[in-house]
Amino acid sequence: QVQLVESGGGLVEAGGSLTLSCAASGSFHRLNRMGWYRQAPGKQRELVASITSESSTNYADAVKTRFTISRDNAKKTVYLQMNSLKPEDTADYYCNLYVLPGNRNYWGQGTQVTVSS
Repeated sequence: QVQLVESGGGLVEAGGSLTLSCAASGSFHRLNRMGWYRQAPGKQRELVASITSESSTNYADAVKTRFTISRDNAKKTVYLQMNSLKPEDTADYYCNLYVLPGNRNYWGQGTQVTVSS
């Protein structure tokens, strides 16, 4: 059974940095995409960034100059380095694993990021 465990959220002042980590456990196909989504109160969940198993990345326009996604395939872990954080980055951040064969989607439990002004 695949499980995703996030860590690294917290409270930070505007302009600060945080790094989120998400470790996957269990077996899954090597053709996959890992990513981060976020959901602010009263808003829909939105993609922040994703990275394929071949390290092709995709970013939301709002974060592409400030956030960096990376992964360690040997550790089955994806990271999100967040710099120059803004109050509007405040949200619950969710790790996602999408496995191409079979179109399987897995989610972490979420980690809260709060950016104070």
